[in-house]
Amino acid sequence: MKTYLDFVRAAKTRIREISPADARARFDADDGCVFLDVRERDELAKGTVPGAIVMPRGLLEGHAAESIPSLDFELIVLCDKGNRSALAAVTLHEIGFTHVTSLEGGLLAWIAGGHPVGEPRVL
Repeated sequence: MKTYLDFVRAAKTRIREISPADARARFDADDGCVFLDVRERDELAKGTVPGAIVMPRGLLEGHAAESIPSLDFELIVLCDKGNRSALAAVTLHEIGFTHVTSLEGGLLAWIAGGHPVGEPRVL
């Protein structure tokens, strides 16, 4: 029987991860890269990457293509620790998004790196 962590490990072999420092450089460039937070709404009390779009992982298949204007947008997907975002990145690739990375270590690593935290954009 496969465990959750088995699925996460398999997902991480299929996707690219981005370090918090490299993701911060993308954030600072402000060149259209979209941060997508796949945590549940009740997990948002600690904030997120400022301006990140919130779309819980369970809604991706039904809403990502209609909510994100282009399959070519560069997406950096995040969650709390980087596990659900890896699974979400696989799903987004399967939907057809072409430039998807998962934030290594998730929001916890982002915060630990001293990067800014702000309010999410809830769709």
